[in-house]
Amino acid sequence: MVEAIIKDEKRIFPCCVKLNGEYGLKDVFLGVPVKLGKNGIEEVIELKLDAAEMALLKTSDGHVRQVMDVFDSMNL
Repeated sequence: MVEAIIKDEKRIFPCCVKLNGEYGLKDVFLGVPVKLGKNGIEEVIELKLDAAEMALLKTSDGHVRQVMDVFDSMNL
């Protein structure tokens, strides 16, 4: 990953990133494909998902949000 950034390779990697409307999701960090180059994450690659895949992604979104709610309530 570092090499792709340093060399501005614009390679695709799976990364955990904050989604800002991609896949219809906002304010949640999920693993999605991204393009890495000299500016770090240069693009979030939004794959075409079928209904079953989208349902699984939304399930993951719900689980991540539940964990984050627990952390938030701990006042760490």
